[in-house]
Amino acid sequence: MTVPAVSFEFFPPQNLAGSFRLWDTVQTLAPLAPRFVSVTYGAGGTTRDLTRDAVATLHKSSGLNVAAHLTCVNATREETLAIADGFAEAGVTDIVALRGDPPKGSGAFAAHPGGFANSIELISALAETGKFNIRVGAYPDKHPEAADMAADVDWLKRKLDAGATEALTQFFFEAETFLRFRDACAAANIDAQLTPGILPIENWKGARAFASRCGTQIPAWVDEAFEKALRDGRQDLLATALCSELCSDLIDEGVDKLHFYTLNRPELTRDVCHALGVTPKVDLQNVA
Repeated sequence: MTVPAVSFEFFPPQNLAGSFRLWDTVQTLAPLAPRFVSVTYGAGGTTRDLTRDAVATLHKSSGLNVAAHLTCVNATREETLAIADGFAEAGVTDIVALRGDPPKGSGAFAAHPGGFANSIELISALAETGKFNIRVGAYPDKHPEAADMAADVDWLKRKLDAGATEALTQFFFEAETFLRFRDACAAANIDAQLTPGILPIENWKGARAFASRCGTQIPAWVDEAFEKALRDGRQDLLATALCSELCSDLIDEGVDKLHFYTLNRPELTRDVCHALGVTPKVDLQNVA
């Protein structure tokens, strides 16, 4: 089996305990030599400063290629581009450009009066600077706000045409979901890198709620398997097995890059990577 290249998503810490958790996560996964790691933005831009600080710290201290998430929410164009310039000045030139989610409880997304109306405008502005390698999000299941899957594919093509070079997908539960999406993208003449987003499930209740919010379809057999595993106390074994099988199926279909949503809980991600043949390549002393 081909050994895939991997990347990992982290979220910024909001307190001292979270800072220790993030650093433990980095130390656990850095030896797997990821091609990059990314740091998220909270809904409504709520972690903007925390993201900036976490990105700068990881870039300086970990030796990893760090990508910063950047969204359009609750900021003017000037403020958003100033944040991007700050990343560039800190040596971080990889950005995951997203429209972003509105603040919790605020309803549908509404552009800031002086801000970017959508992710395409943000990507175009970032691309015009010539400073950044830009990645974007993609939805193998229909986005909750999209009319249909064809609209999702068209929107992704527009983002790539605006200057992005790679798409990271939302997580999904069956390999066929990604493969159908990949075929639809190929039919639309999209030839950019499409990297599957993988969620090792630490907490089924939380993962289920997350899937419902972002439009990820939950197969009945997955729901039933986790309900039974929770009763039997075997949820971690099931999560590792299902995630490893999903990744293996993707690799068998020619996928050579995987992006893991770690939720700052690295153990399952590490175990799945090991099962796929992704083993430590970096001495921990080099990232301490």
